[in-house]
Amino acid sequence: MAAAYRNLIEIAITILRGCEKVFVTVLIMIISALLIYFSCELFVNGVEWVGKSFNISQNAVGTILAAFGTALPESVVTFIAVVFGTNESQKDIGIGAALGGPLVLSTIAYAVVGITIFLFSKKRKNGKYIKIDGKRLSRDQLWFMCIFIFKVGLGLVAFAIKPWLGFLFLIAYGVYFYKEMSATTEETVANPEPLKFSKNTGTPKRSAILFQTLFALAIIFAGSQLFVHSLGSLSVALGVPSSIIALLLSPVATELPETLNAIIWVRQGKEQLALANISGSMMIQATVPSALGILFTPWMLSTPLIISAIITFAAILLLWITLRKTTLSAKRLSINILFYVIFAVAIVLTKSI
Repeated sequence: MAAAYRNLIEIAITILRGCEKVFVTVLIMIISALLIYFSCELFVNGVEWVGKSFNISQNAVGTILAAFGTALPESVVTFIAVVFGTNESQKDIGIGAALGGPLVLSTIAYAVVGITIFLFSKKRKNGKYIKIDGKRLSRDQLWFMCIFIFKVGLGLVAFAIKPWLGFLFLIAYGVYFYKEMSATTEETVANPEPLKFSKNTGTPKRSAILFQTLFALAIIFAGSQLFVHSLGSLSVALGVPSSIIALLLSPVATELPETLNAIIWVRQGKEQLALANISGSMMIQATVPSALGILFTPWMLSTPLIISAIITFAAILLLWITLRKTTLSAKRLSINILFYVIFAVAIVLTKSI
């Protein structure tokens, strides 16, 4: 009897320790998510002032400045994995990040814009109406689809000069960057809120603007890395296969900055900036991480990654058709979340076969 009681006590202690570990991990994830959110508040405020101070068009603030900052975490993940990875599994993480980012942006991030518009419609000046440059957003989706098809096609075949084609993706982003930044005839961000780090100054100094923006970016990066690390710890604690976490949840975690930026900007009635940020981040994801993957790995796509590519392309194609018909709405954007649900079901079924 004594031995049985001891076994029960040991089991109870093990369960309690496991629960404690899960609780601590979840608490860290919540703290890091809040840290990212409040840092995004600082970042979107700072980047708007960067655009106004340096006379950069409103669209370029979203597609270039904000996108470059928020796409940094996953780009660093890809760079470290493919350049310094010592084995095939580490390099596979880099390839997965290069394809997982666009999937999350094209499904969850765009859907969050639509859902947020619904949630804050009564507080927004434009209500449920989406005020955007549909023609420009449509063009960006077309750019993305053309580049995306090419990079996925490269992942299906093997040939000697494939690594050299990685430079084409860097050139493509260079052309996109130039076109966005040279659009000087467009209006800059109108009436940004007072700079958080200089609230009592009508027109803050550039040094204060840059400091706030870079400070926020550093905290976003640190918070994102903490969140992703905690996600891995949680998968171990719960016994969830790491492959499922890598495919389904890690990309969502690395795209938190874009998603949270979207919520903040939509709430402020600046959906043009929110959508431009997502669109610009997708362009970075389609080119820079892909270029690194093609240059430093065999760039051969597995079945889950092919499924990811198909879902991503379908989501963007439908969005592009909607924009061409000028029928974009909050409801239409919200529907994009279904594509991620389809992806999740397909991955789970694939893993169970």
